[in-house]
Amino acid sequence: MPMVYSILQRDKHTSSRTGIIKTVHGDIVTPAFMPVGTQGSVKSVSPRELDEINASIILSNTYHLNIRPGVEVIRAAGGLHQFMNWNKPILTDSGGYQVFSLAKLRRITDEGVEFQSHLDGSKMFLGPKEAMAIQAVLGSDIAMVFDECPPYPCDHEAASRSLTRTLRWAAQCRTQARAPGQLYFGIIQGSNHRDLRLRAVEETVRMDFDGYAIGGVSVGEPEDVMYAVVDWVAAALPDEKPRYVMGVGTPPQIVAAVAKGIDMFDCVLPTRVGRNGCAYTKDGMLQIKGARYKADFTPIAIDCGCYACRNFTRAYIRHLLNVGEILGLRLLTLHNLFFYESLMATIRERINHGTFAEYKEEFLSRYKPPAKHDR
Repeated sequence: MPMVYSILQRDKHTSSRTGIIKTVHGDIVTPAFMPVGTQGSVKSVSPRELDEINASIILSNTYHLNIRPGVEVIRAAGGLHQFMNWNKPILTDSGGYQVFSLAKLRRITDEGVEFQSHLDGSKMFLGPKEAMAIQAVLGSDIAMVFDECPPYPCDHEAASRSLTRTLRWAAQCRTQARAPGQLYFGIIQGSNHRDLRLRAVEETVRMDFDGYAIGGVSVGEPEDVMYAVVDWVAAALPDEKPRYVMGVGTPPQIVAAVAKGIDMFDCVLPTRVGRNGCAYTKDGMLQIKGARYKADFTPIAIDCGCYACRNFTRAYIRHLLNVGEILGLRLLTLHNLFFYESLMATIRERINHGTFAEYKEEFLSRYKPPAKHDR
């Protein structure tokens, strides 16, 4: 396959870089954030709106789409892009995270995972061959290998057994048939054990995937543990391939991880906190539902160019939330996604101009946790 990733610019003072990932459905300029569309839709947001906020790629989930509407429906539609009318790149998670999140409804074997559907309890099976076959039908631009995500904490012996299984599954995934032009990303597991993480890097890189993801973070571990894992893995991964941290994170976590050399991110936070009445700003997160905004006729953020901030006030959005109007949560979701995509654009600009290190310090010093009255 032709070279899929090219580095454009490196920062002299950090490990950050900008680059381009080439896919069938267009280029992804990195560092990039992927809005999460688990079931073929980013919650409450249309593909047109995603395009307007300059989202270059979204993430969907193999497990959930296989349950509903089912792979045969998506096959008949011509693939996931056609089914959801999204003409830019899509990354599909393999369903391996459900091994972690549906712990009470599954049994793991060396062949794969036997699940009870979280909807009706019906039995289903997902293994490396099945996960990749489904993703081939979905036609995603980037398909993740099937892996086991261990919980936190996880002792060394259990994490080692889990990693051995993940590596075996990765080798099987690597040989499966792909959709035309589909890229395969390997996943580095190993919990919070440095030797296991480095073993995972060595053996996964030997399989020569198109890119590599750091999995098994943001699963309940302290933030310093997450950063330590990212440090170990990012430093050991090949420089010429894209690096992706799965499920991360808050704006400060993304800025810090970019400095460590990470190129791709996904997280449900922008949509989730929006649905719960909160908005991201450069100064931190605001709870717009709070009483202090009842007669606040300023936008969510004065310097924001999103649709919500250009047209509505905090007071009006708070009113919508408190009376249960869906427009309120849609406006906050659009604002938050715009904030994340704008953050990534600023990061890329600063790296390209050699000022990212200064920007990182400015951003992290300015961004504050919510005040008590905003929680």
